[in-house]
Amino acid sequence: MDRARHNLNDPPVELPGRLAEALLRERIVPRFVDTYVEEHGRYGLQVHAALYRDLLGLLQREALIAMTVHALEVATTEPPPARGRAKPKPMPRKDATLFRRKFLNALTRQQKWSLGDALDFQRDLQMYEVLIARTGTSRRRKPFEAANHPFVDRCAFLLDSSFMEKARMAASRALTEVETLSAKVTADVLQNDGNS
Repeated sequence: MDRARHNLNDPPVELPGRLAEALLRERIVPRFVDTYVEEHGRYGLQVHAALYRDLLGLLQREALIAMTVHALEVATTEPPPARGRAKPKPMPRKDATLFRRKFLNALTRQQKWSLGDALDFQRDLQMYEVLIARTGTSRRRKPFEAANHPFVDRCAFLLDSSFMEKARMAASRALTEVETLSAKVTADVLQNDGNS
């Protein structure tokens, strides 16, 4: 009983479940695919139920990776002081490493992954982080531009490789929704921890 109550007050343990739950509840991935199909008349993507289900599963995993990258970034960056224009500063490396370890362990348990699945997810997560760090996101993108992000490229390829640019634009819009949801859930979990 004490352990269960402790986990509810431990953000890196609580956060993965809340992120996955929010992703399913908000139906970002199914809406992204269905909207894409309607806008571009690509009804063939939904014809075979099993293939459609597999596509949704793969895209859901990509969305969870993108949410995780964003949540870890938000959670391990301390907000600036209430007054002043100081930049947010990173959490001390030791604390950030511990947060990440607890988060990934909790995510593995929550998703009921095997060791191989957990390692595959962590490898893809690390690839996302490296690619995002290389590209940098210093300038705001225009509404007609696709984001330069691994989620956009991987989802566009999985969704509709024959219409890559259209798929990239749709994936870019989905990425905005995923990151907004991730930031909201992460802030809620961290804020509840501060109020405990």
